[in-house]
Amino acid sequence: MRLEPKPAPSFAATLLYPLGAVAATLVFTSVLALLAGASPLDVFLLVAKGAAGSQFALMETLTRATPLIFTGLAIAVAFRAKLWNIGAEAQLYMGGVATVVLGTGALPLPAPLLIPILMAASMLAGALLLLGPAFLKTRFGVDEVVTTLLLNFIVLLFVSMLLEGPLKDPMGMGWPQSIKVLPEARLPRIITGRRLHYGFVLAIVASVILWVVMKRTTLGYEMRAVGHNPEASRFAGIPVNSVLMKTALLSGGLAALGGFSEVTGLKGNLTSDLSANFGYTGIVVAMLAMLNPLGVVASAIFVAGIFVGADSMSRAAGVPSYIADVMVAVALLTMVTAIMLTRFRIRWR
Repeated sequence: MRLEPKPAPSFAATLLYPLGAVAATLVFTSVLALLAGASPLDVFLLVAKGAAGSQFALMETLTRATPLIFTGLAIAVAFRAKLWNIGAEAQLYMGGVATVVLGTGALPLPAPLLIPILMAASMLAGALLLLGPAFLKTRFGVDEVVTTLLLNFIVLLFVSMLLEGPLKDPMGMGWPQSIKVLPEARLPRIITGRRLHYGFVLAIVASVILWVVMKRTTLGYEMRAVGHNPEASRFAGIPVNSVLMKTALLSGGLAALGGFSEVTGLKGNLTSDLSANFGYTGIVVAMLAMLNPLGVVASAIFVAGIFVGADSMSRAAGVPSYIADVMVAVALLTMVTAIMLTRFRIRWR
């Protein structure tokens, strides 16, 4: 068996294979629901109701989707250039660290000045963190999958050290948390009494800007070209190493915005559990969106809805909430298979 690239995937294949991936995910999840002693239809309805059955549920889903949009965009732009960034978790935490360092009183500025400065500082922190693995890849050929993955653990230990040391809140009663950021540094809530904040709006704006960059600018063209064939790009005069470094800066900065939005919009301070695996889940979000920046928004809301809805479904149907993790994982595997079948045909010898 071997794979042959298709010269031009048909519209029907582009549409039907992803739909088949969704159907396969639902079938597999239905089997798990039956094994757990519940009706698959009831499980799906309860998940949908828990994710969007009320204003409160919908606001919680969008709140959960906000950091996933940022990490999904970070992964999408990196993977498009074949820069395998597995360290969005670390970059998110570094964005949170920069936000807390500057937003707890170091810069006593009004909100219109302080919030943009914190955004820029968090993006710079995340960008510089990914710049290291990108340099090792372009200069010495070091596999960035290994370096970015290991940085996740290093940064998490670094954050734990800061929360037990220089950044520890003296009024936190021993809990590993930082001081609250200034009120001027907080992102306002979109709806009073709900947790959804303007970080969600910022994520939407970031996805639109990234789509324009990828589709309408020279840098976006160079990223796509390097991702398709770096040797041909180099032969055509594209500075491959420079493009990869720019991609790293953009990807790391986007992931760090997830940490900025969680600190300034939701929690108000830095904690060791700031991320619920948002960096790793961002890989799933980006792949489900087929690396399309606009598709990342829909994909992040879908994944967030599954996790939020699964919590209420678990209580109502008596089915373990871990079924949400299985559903997302199966959706990723089937979607990757669908993408492969869209671009390649299987030949049997």
